[in-house]
Amino acid sequence: MTGAGGTQEAVPTQPAPEPAGLEAVLSEFTRHLRSERGRSEHTTRAYVSDINHLFSFVVAHGLSDLGELRLADLRSWLGAQADGGAARSTIARRAAAARTFLKWASRSGRIETDPSLRLVAPRRSRTLPDVLKQREASAMLDVAAVRADDADPIHVRDRAVLELLYASGIRVGELVSLDLDDLDLRERTVRVMGKGAKERVVPFGVPAASALQEWLAARRLLVGPRSGPALFLGRRGARVDPRQVRSLVHEVLSHLPDAPDLGPHGLRHSAATHLLEGGADLRMVQEVLGHASLATTQIYTHVSVERLRKSYEQAHPRA
Repeated sequence: MTGAGGTQEAVPTQPAPEPAGLEAVLSEFTRHLRSERGRSEHTTRAYVSDINHLFSFVVAHGLSDLGELRLADLRSWLGAQADGGAARSTIARRAAAARTFLKWASRSGRIETDPSLRLVAPRRSRTLPDVLKQREASAMLDVAAVRADDADPIHVRDRAVLELLYASGIRVGELVSLDLDDLDLRERTVRVMGKGAKERVVPFGVPAASALQEWLAARRLLVGPRSGPALFLGRRGARVDPRQVRSLVHEVLSHLPDAPDLGPHGLRHSAATHLLEGGADLRMVQEVLGHASLATTQIYTHVSVERLRKSYEQAHPRA
């Protein structure tokens, strides 16, 4: 276009378009994950981050709409991550997030066809988890019991937390979400809200019940305006958070020089392994842990067999 002075006016360049209504789509997808799929906050945040990553890839490759996305684009997206050194577990999760998102987008009419139907991600590597030996678990709980002798409410709480984690095998997120009425000391059970908003009742033993009884008495000293119904409280009276529990497990295990440095999930692995070593049925362990699939629980049979093999090789003269 020529201006009044005869000069050519510059036509402003447009930035690369983002997929239409990105924020609105992500907001609705987030609601879908939480309300309809019952995904945890951790999974929801991870999936939304993964779809943001996918959107960035779409824009960078000149696609202006999700409807233009094809299977080859998704494979290129995952391939670029593999070339960049991303872990197989990360790539597998991002593929799962893409499949979940695009299936939802197709069913809700946001795209005509789902390009992820034949998308295959690399299998996650199934490394055997580190676990405590039974004597190490006992030593850890002994350390916690000695610390609790000073009657400091936090040390009393710490002992109860460790006893319950090891006795029940519950996840750290499940533990910090427990309320007072989830605990039944008479029946020695705890009601847990697990992944997918699935509720289960998990038993625990006499030592955990004793530690929890002492904690309930000490808890009164920490109750404040922010306590609410939370079973486990911090020093300031608010519900304890996962970071505090992780720090606790690492700190107590640091007193055992030969024990592996584990977090709360390591205590879950240890509990499952020790149940199986003690003769528990695999399906019972699945129920206790809240696994949707028995295949997930079966990794603990491999842990038990591997430990048996190592013990045999160390002990048998002809191993």
